[in-house]
Amino acid sequence: FCFLHGFDVEEDLVGSLASMSTNERIKAIQKLPETMRNKRQIRNKVLKEITKKSRHRGAQPSCCTECLQGAAVSFRRFGNTLSEYFHLLRFWHKTLKIIGADFGTSVLSYFLFLKWLLNFNLFSFLINFGFITIPQFLAAEPNNLSFTGLELLTGAGYFQKTVLYYGFYTNATIMKVENGPSYNMQLAYIFTVGMYFVICLLILLFSMAKSFYRNFINPQAFSGNASKLFCTWDFNITNEKAVKLKQKNLSRQIKEDLIEVNKEVLHFSVMERFHRIAVHLLAWVASLGTAVAACAGVYFFSIKNMELFIKGHRNDLESQAAMLVLPVIASLLNTLIPFFFSWLGHLEKFQSPGQHIYVTITRIIILKMSIVGILCYYWLEIVATSELQCWETLVGQDIYRLVLVDFIFCLLGSFFGEFLRRIIGTTVFVSLGLPEFDIGRNVLDLIYAQTLTWIGILFSPLLPGIQMIAFLIVFFVKKVSLKRNCQPPRKVWRTAQMMTSFMVLLLCPSFLGVLSVTGVTVWRLKPSEECGPFRGLSSMYAAVSEWIQILEGNTASKWVVWIYHNLITSELFFFVLSSIVLIVTYLYWQIIQGRKTMTKHLRKQLMN
Repeated sequence: FCFLHGFDVEEDLVGSLASMSTNERIKAIQKLPETMRNKRQIRNKVLKEITKKSRHRGAQPSCCTECLQGAAVSFRRFGNTLSEYFHLLRFWHKTLKIIGADFGTSVLSYFLFLKWLLNFNLFSFLINFGFITIPQFLAAEPNNLSFTGLELLTGAGYFQKTVLYYGFYTNATIMKVENGPSYNMQLAYIFTVGMYFVICLLILLFSMAKSFYRNFINPQAFSGNASKLFCTWDFNITNEKAVKLKQKNLSRQIKEDLIEVNKEVLHFSVMERFHRIAVHLLAWVASLGTAVAACAGVYFFSIKNMELFIKGHRNDLESQAAMLVLPVIASLLNTLIPFFFSWLGHLEKFQSPGQHIYVTITRIIILKMSIVGILCYYWLEIVATSELQCWETLVGQDIYRLVLVDFIFCLLGSFFGEFLRRIIGTTVFVSLGLPEFDIGRNVLDLIYAQTLTWIGILFSPLLPGIQMIAFLIVFFVKKVSLKRNCQPPRKVWRTAQMMTSFMVLLLCPSFLGVLSVTGVTVWRLKPSEECGPFRGLSSMYAAVSEWIQILEGNTASKWVVWIYHNLITSELFFFVLSSIVLIVTYLYWQIIQGRKTMTKHLRKQLMN
């Protein structure tokens, strides 16, 4: 009887849902106190009921109507099934939940940032591969160089005559059929790279705004700890493992919030303050001096690398190994010096882990961006102005080696910095205990690697694909190392703004610096005479100017010429645009100030 009663209730539910509009039906199914599996079953039954009713409605629907209705329902079911499978393919979803529950939001923020960069490089690779590499395959000449295996480390040899580097791309207009559609490789190359950077900027700004809203001005953040305690449990969770994971996650979030609320402000005497200031100053002098010495060493080995280029490439083992000296030195400095900075941070004895991490990040970003600045000066002012043939490919090879060696050192850093540290802390010096996951050092490794990828995308269009594979391996290596070698932070603390800080660092100085380097390369430097899509031109941008001159003689393309002269190359347009942006920014700033005042009043009311 109970079974029949339950069946009748479900039939009534399906009938009532089938009579609703699409939006109302979706909202009603979402609000049902059922598991996701039961909700999907109910949704499929409702879709079948709607199909059945539509067939019986009217006298006899036409064959065309039946086909359209059947196709629509089948397409909807296919979309639902596809979304479910895509959800299963998100293999890191469960991993991120476990990391957040066991190690807190501070460590979780690193893996979220790594996942974001992984998706970002996948998008970059698809754009370059689709608009630059695939057309080049149609016009590619056979590669007569032999493959020895050393090319995987050096990026030279066989890879010089492949789509990996700028020098292999043609400057001709690709046309497979006579009088058929043509593909201008020069315009495709420069427009793809240009639009890629514009899209990157928009994605970064959108991600920053979204993270800022979620972590700084989200109203849910002000609902108090009582709301988190009583109103955040998901009663659809029935699996025992999922329940325990949710409990641990919620428990750690409440601990972080309580630490933030009960944070003590320490009061120091005059002598203690003087001592702390002196220690901070000495630490900053030591860190800046180390960064200057590292930059001097990188510049010295850059000049040695240039001498190797001038002598010419040989395929013997000694010459191939000599090419790796510069990337090994740069990666060695980028790996070892951050450990020194972390040690300085421990000597300074900051009041909170957040202060320690942010100061360490600042010092590491100064080091890494200084080294990148020295390398860019070497590439643009020394290599590009030399008499070397196809200097763009040589720069691309340098960046390939830097990315590859940096990836290897990142893996070695997990081994020596975490695995061996665990062995020492559990067997030799037991008082040390297990190491904590160094968030600052690991995040800056990711930003440094992404900066190299952005710089190299003009000289090696497939570099995002290589970086994507590297980030995927790093994700799993860091996950295993974290679980086996590290302990949760000794001091629980809340890191709601950390993801936003990572985005800010990725935008400035990383992305804006890369835009400056790319701008100098495109507008000022003379391309190689014998290779690449811009051979024979005074600059890469000259390809656009020549294209506009051709369009001026075409009446149908006058609007493109007008946009180019009156918008893109007009200082007045950018002045007006900047003024509008500043006015809108000021208005939004005033709105935000008003909302902050309102938020304070609402928080007082919520607390009451």
